[in-house]
Amino acid sequence: MEERRIPVSVIVERRAASSPWIDHLWVPVAVLPARTVAKPWTVLHRNNGVTAYIAGQTEVELHPSDTLGYKANLETGRPMLWVVLRPCLEEPGMALHRVLADAAEAEALVSVGGEGVIEPVPMPGPVRELVEAFVAEHHRDRGFFKRTRDRADPEALGVRPRAGAAGHGRR
Repeated sequence: MEERRIPVSVIVERRAASSPWIDHLWVPVAVLPARTVAKPWTVLHRNNGVTAYIAGQTEVELHPSDTLGYKANLETGRPMLWVVLRPCLEEPGMALHRVLADAAEAEALVSVGGEGVIEPVPMPGPVRELVEAFVAEHHRDRGFFKRTRDRADPEALGVRPRAGAAGHGRR
């Protein structure tokens, strides 16, 4: 089965925070449906405590085994992509890690915990069309199969004599 990779670029804002514990927030704001020529963390603009960056380029990976999640995302009527940022030592202190099309995969990363940012942004039309085509090609409805359990053996629930102790039970 073939996977599909969709090249994208991500726009992120660094916003001043009104908190005594942190001085700024990282907020993904958009995914562009193509690679840009800009280097990662190129400043797009600065205005009133907000700095917008091209965080970098990556690929949305689509796998045939995950089409149920993509299909559910598309069926919401407002499909999203989840941008994953991780802290790093290089300036500006964050790195673009991944962009996901499956909410369950994003939720799994959130439940793992750790530092970083995982936020949804609207899925651009050209990416949506590619995801829809991928789902149409690879999705197969799988019926629900209830597993039948083996019947319990009532004889197996009894106490078994120990090896070499037949007839010498405790009193």
